[in-house]
Amino acid sequence: MVEPIRRESPKDLLPKIRRGTTTKSPLTRMRNGLIVLVVVFVVAAVGFRQLGDYEWVTAFWLTAITISSVGFSETTTSSPALQLFTIGVIVFGMSAAAYTFGGFVQMVLEGELEVLLGHRRMTRGIESLNEHVIVCGFGRIGEVLSNDLLRSRRAFVVVDSDVERFEAAKAQGYLCICGDATTDATLIQAGIQRARTLVSSLPSDADNVFITLTARTLCADLQIFSRAEHPTTERKLLQAGASKVIMPAIIGAHQLERLITRPSTAHLIELVSQSHFIDVELDEITLPNQCKLIGLTVSSTEANRKHKLLVVAVNQADGTMIFNPGAEYEFRGGDVAIVMGRNEDIQRFRDAYELAS
Repeated sequence: MVEPIRRESPKDLLPKIRRGTTTKSPLTRMRNGLIVLVVVFVVAAVGFRQLGDYEWVTAFWLTAITISSVGFSETTTSSPALQLFTIGVIVFGMSAAAYTFGGFVQMVLEGELEVLLGHRRMTRGIESLNEHVIVCGFGRIGEVLSNDLLRSRRAFVVVDSDVERFEAAKAQGYLCICGDATTDATLIQAGIQRARTLVSSLPSDADNVFITLTARTLCADLQIFSRAEHPTTERKLLQAGASKVIMPAIIGAHQLERLITRPSTAHLIELVSQSHFIDVELDEITLPNQCKLIGLTVSSTEANRKHKLLVVAVNQADGTMIFNPGAEYEFRGGDVAIVMGRNEDIQRFRDAYELAS
């Protein structure tokens, strides 16, 4: 019978990551030492209570000063049994305390305390996210996407089950989780109920289908973009709940065709999509029902003359896309205006009509 493959959690892998071994971690050593210390403290207090006929407060006080080696007198009138018991308390109590303190020192020296504190900061950062993007997979596509989201100032969290890729994402300062994105627990930990978008960019079509199905089950109104390597997978992903399926091979082939037949057009698209080369952005502006643009025409906004923007298209509320709208086109509530121009000009246009970024 074949044994099922067990996925190791980040907590299980922590000793391997930091020390390259499976020996007992300092945290385990501290936990075991504290357990022994508590047991010794309780047994000692009961012993002082029974053998010395002390009150409970006095028994706890004697236990504390004995284990801490402070001492309470140089001579004693205690019975031999109580004296032997006290010696035992000193030996076992100080041994447990030294073992526990040694684990703490080891944890500090090996940097594991910093790892634990960093994990807590990471968890708090993820819990504070809202309307964020969940990037499943930190491979070639996931890494480029994360860099672009950072440049666009969009909040996101990376999820990857591979320890090396998880460490790479963490090294770049990203909020990240080392876990299996096909499981409910990992996606819930990534804040899927508060997220706006999930991107499944794993190289395996089967994993992407499973992640899409799991995410759609957990959050019905989530926007899900999924990667597919084979055209036959697109239908399965859409049935699983994907909002849009992206096939890098087909996109790359189209780009190559443009480079061959329309090189200048391909160059323009490349410059616009990679806006860090030039200060030009292709941006979209959502028009709520009560904004100042409602009822105005394209010409009356003076988008081109005053703000130096080109209104490329308008995506209407019913999904109709109008390319190169005429000067007489009147903006309506729910429209999404797609404009092209410099970043500061787009922001100035938003400010002029009180539109959120």
